[in-house]
Amino acid sequence: MRQYIIAGNWKMNKTNREALEFITELKAIMPATKAQVVVCAPFTALSDLVKATEGSNIAIGAENMSSKDSGAFTGEISPLMLKDLGVKYVILGHSERREIFKETDACINAKVKAAITHGLTPLFCIGETLTQREAGHLVSVLKTQINGGLEGLMADDMKKVVIAYEPVWAIGTGVTATTAQADEAHVVVRNIVSAMFNASVAANVQIQYGGSMNAANAEELLGKENVDGGLIGGASLKAADFVKIIAAAK
Repeated sequence: MRQYIIAGNWKMNKTNREALEFITELKAIMPATKAQVVVCAPFTALSDLVKATEGSNIAIGAENMSSKDSGAFTGEISPLMLKDLGVKYVILGHSERREIFKETDACINAKVKAAITHGLTPLFCIGETLTQREAGHLVSVLKTQINGGLEGLMADDMKKVVIAYEPVWAIGTGVTATTAQADEAHVVVRNIVSAMFNASVAANVQIQYGGSMNAANAEELLGKENVDGGLIGGASLKAADFVKIIAAAK
């Protein structure tokens, strides 16, 4: 059986002090769970968060990284830097990176390969806009993003990749895909992965749902056969809300 993975994406929120206060509270109220819990935080908080979560069931992830190991790339953070801190996961291909920072599938692909090379688990994000969905382009958009983002990977590499399906129209809007829509999209993702690799890879890859998952709808979404967890935005900023989602991953 696939393990649930519940990951928080703080985006550009929380100072280092606030991050440590959150983790202290989270550890105090964490329910017993078999799910993998991940907190993806700004670069400034990563070092202290890794130290604060030692010995716990909470792994720390970054929200982005460069595909380069080092060099003249002012302002960038390399996978080697993250690995040295003890970071385990990294969000790649988030719709905000694609839209605001114009990251292409080729750019994301290079980052995914770099993450795998250095032992980091990429949370590889894909998803369609409302215009694309209404035009009936769900399958073609996801196929382009998956084929482009995972190009050159081998079947064994997929054991180190988590896919996060995030319908762009449901990110930060308060609008959530219905459970049927979420499960349908996850089936589409598995079919694309199966065609790209094989049926075994598709059956075993973890696919998170992102897009306004919260304490109220988490149990219903996580109850769908093809939904293996959540990449949580706003609802991960308060420990009391985040633990309700963790508890729903039964």
